[in-house]
Amino acid sequence: MIVEISKEEAQELMDKAAKFIAERRMGSASIMFIESVRPLHFIASQFLYMIAPFAELIFNPIEYQKFACSLENDENISYLLNQIDKYDAEFHIKLKEEKRKIKELKRKKKALKKKI
Repeated sequence: MIVEISKEEAQELMDKAAKFIAERRMGSASIMFIESVRPLHFIASQFLYMIAPFAELIFNPIEYQKFACSLENDENISYLLNQIDKYDAEFHIKLKEEKRKIKELKRKKKALKKKI
């Protein structure tokens, strides 16, 4: 069991988790959930330790334990929330840009059909 984790490792794991959440379009919901249970972050980390034998079947055991350890620190929770917000905003900007490009292509296609 991992007892201590460096700040850089914790931030790296929080970045990875934030990207995972943002890519699945769960940014707003996860921010609301994390903020609502924020006072219980230590209990949440202990819960992660409790379910570790089962969770480690799915996740990388070392990263899972490091993530559980990092949740004990309130600074890491704040960093996670900021990163989720950042990646979620970036994802939505990319999504809007892709939609704009698709609309532009459809408009051009329609204009070409009218010429023919």
